[in-house]
Amino acid sequence: MDLLKQTAGGVGLLLADRKISSVELTADILKMTEERDEVLGCLITVDKANAMKQAQAADDLLADVGTGSLLTGVPMVVKDNISTAGIRTTCGSRMLEKYIPPYSASVYSRLQKIGAVMTGKSNLDEFAMGSTCETSALRLTRNPWDHKRVPGGSSGGSAAAVAGGLAWYALGSDTGGSIRQPAGYCGLTGLKPTYGAVSRYGLIAYASSLDQIGPMAQDAADCALVFSAAAGPDKRDSTCVQDVSGSLRAGLDKLNRDVEIVLSGGSVDKISLKGLKIAVPAVWREHALQPEIADVLEKTIKKLETAGAICSECDLPLLDESIPAYYLIASAEASGNLSRYDGVQYGSRTQAADVSDLADFYSRTRAEYLGPEVKRRIMLGTFALSSGYYDAWYLKAQRVRRLIKDYYQSLLADYDYILGPITPATAPEIGTSLEDPLTMYLSDIYTVAANLTGLPALALPCGFDKNNLPIGLQLTGRAYQDADLLRTGMAWQRETDYHLRVQQIRQLGPAEGNTNLFAGGGNEKIHQSLTGVAL
Repeated sequence: MDLLKQTAGGVGLLLADRKISSVELTADILKMTEERDEVLGCLITVDKANAMKQAQAADDLLADVGTGSLLTGVPMVVKDNISTAGIRTTCGSRMLEKYIPPYSASVYSRLQKIGAVMTGKSNLDEFAMGSTCETSALRLTRNPWDHKRVPGGSSGGSAAAVAGGLAWYALGSDTGGSIRQPAGYCGLTGLKPTYGAVSRYGLIAYASSLDQIGPMAQDAADCALVFSAAAGPDKRDSTCVQDVSGSLRAGLDKLNRDVEIVLSGGSVDKISLKGLKIAVPAVWREHALQPEIADVLEKTIKKLETAGAICSECDLPLLDESIPAYYLIASAEASGNLSRYDGVQYGSRTQAADVSDLADFYSRTRAEYLGPEVKRRIMLGTFALSSGYYDAWYLKAQRVRRLIKDYYQSLLADYDYILGPITPATAPEIGTSLEDPLTMYLSDIYTVAANLTGLPALALPCGFDKNNLPIGLQLTGRAYQDADLLRTGMAWQRETDYHLRVQQIRQLGPAEGNTNLFAGGGNEKIHQSLTGVAL
């Protein structure tokens, strides 16, 4: 049996039945990571000793009848902006290159309690600022489908690790599409949860009102298992909404039971597309989309209708305005959140001997240890918050955010979901996006609204372009109805097989399966020329 063809839930069943052990499985994955990650560049830190310790603990848990979950003992990776006690957490930045947090994020702690096995911390755009995973100062990550292309960002290392066969699921964070976009580029399923459904405690902040931790996996059922384990109230995070957690938990518990029934070969009637009302904004059809994506989306709508869904065109104003509103708000919050990295209390510090005063010390430290994209966004945010510009820029962006949120809520009063593309094009080649930051920003045009509104959004594979690169669709649902959204994703994947194609990439690996392997160190040269950092 090739375990790389199994989902996380499928592997979990084998572990629960004691047909395989987590210790053996984890040892094999660590060996595969050593072989494959030299090419893929998914992980910043691999902690073999800790992974094997967790695997033994998982086996012990599974040996106790009636304990454990379908994720117990299943190897996974965690995005490197999520704190893990005693394990390096860098945010893909030289500023935190040696930082070892003394505490763990709530999400990671919850997964530990059910016997999760973390093999490593995955690469990301520096401080999660980017859409390609190229702004990382520490590694360059390649898309497992084509090594000349980016895996997406900022959670690119998480997506590439799952698609590349180095993990069965991963945790990412989504500020403006950073889970959904790499999931779309890598042929995976990714959930950006409702804001407040998952604790942000221990997530190193980029933009606090937008950031949300979520799962990435082969299919919606795996995402449901991970999200169910991660979601829920947390007294350490004031943005976790407490009063709806009961209904959220009830929905997730029901979904978990449905997942177990499906994995065991049973059938669940409610996992169906029949009768769902789906809004299809006309503006997406009119926008600049790669023709193959537009064609795939039209075919997707027909498939949904054939399966019993009711798809109707609708208006969606302020799509073009969402990008400037998002980047002003996100950059303004980043300006405040990253001010703590001064070289005194947090982060690396300049070793220059001729520092004249404290201001010069701050300036030199940040100039040396922060990358160009991070500096760009800090400067934009500081400008937007400065005297004389606050009302004209930041406050106006917040008003646009409110208008977008109000319209989405009114639309979802009449429809179950809003359907659209994830990105304007499939994964670009490495180096092209960093040469034109504005193009990189515009790649988020279809994803930022879910963060501005706080609504849940699910990325699902739905086709391929002429280069065999994955194309994804995005469904946006009602607040705290994440379980229903995941159930709809499962229904879509029961009707299609696009989510199964990534198993071929997982099985073959970098050397055998990727004819586009970029040899000769060219990617490293591109990375160094654009970021100034050698890999």
